[in-house]
Amino acid sequence: MVNYAQLLFPDFSLILCGYLVCRTTNLNRPVWQQVESLTYYFLLPVLLFQSIVRAPLDLSAASSLVFAGLALAMLAVALAYALPYLPWLGRHMDRREHAANAQIAFRFNSFIALALAERLAGPQGPQLIAVMIGVCVPLLNVAAVWPMARHANKGFVRELVRNPLILSILAGLAANLLGFAMPLWLEPTCSRIGASAITLGLLSAGAGMQFGPLARAKVLVVSVLAIRHFILPVLALGVAYAMGLSPLHTTVLLAFAALPTASSAYVLAAKMGYDAGLTASLVSLSTLLAMASLPFSLGVLGVLR
Repeated sequence: MVNYAQLLFPDFSLILCGYLVCRTTNLNRPVWQQVESLTYYFLLPVLLFQSIVRAPLDLSAASSLVFAGLALAMLAVALAYALPYLPWLGRHMDRREHAANAQIAFRFNSFIALALAERLAGPQGPQLIAVMIGVCVPLLNVAAVWPMARHANKGFVRELVRNPLILSILAGLAANLLGFAMPLWLEPTCSRIGASAITLGLLSAGAGMQFGPLARAKVLVVSVLAIRHFILPVLALGVAYAMGLSPLHTTVLLAFAALPTASSAYVLAAKMGYDAGLTASLVSLSTLLAMASLPFSLGVLGVLR
């Protein structure tokens, strides 16, 4: 069996470096907030666009993986939305806190997904992951914004149409299907931007880690993280069996299911007018739990496939 803990070490070591640099040097949170903005609004959109247009997209070959990813995403959203209505859990869960943090259960960290793609799935990995991001990010952004907009009485359409990840993904898919090829003279620049997006994204994930507010919402914390890091990998294996996915597509789906939650989740909660301290803590703990859930999903569950 592949040593997935060793395979994941380079990415999680960058997260640890970000955490230590932020807390032991003058490069503290204000600096990293600017790095996050640069990565989110410029570097990552370029990386996503390039990953999608790099090679002609065979939708028929990837369709089973796309449908499996969408099925898994919808299951995750349904589980997260159902939490306040479950008899015992609902009594111990603040509805407003749930609205801001349900997203933790189903969103995923695109930086880590793209960083792992080629090592887990070979040369096809980045494009397969990019396609998964392309079809799932719009759906999951709608699902994340909807409960917050409902509780805060805010509209959510403007937030969605201005999302840089959604715009870059849609542009990449359209360009690929129209036969656009990246000019050779532009490829080295885009490749360097993509590499910097992954590095700075992982460092930023570490710099943003905090754990203080977790104690005040134990039931919510355990529930959303259990969905994200245990239930979804098990469901992914079931979906892969049910849809007859190839070994390559099963590996991608299992990795997708066990990723840590999106590092931008707390930014979205803050922008929507919620107290983002608990969200930031959940993002931090999810990042640490992924060090166990990814080897569990790819190693233990991967053997069962």
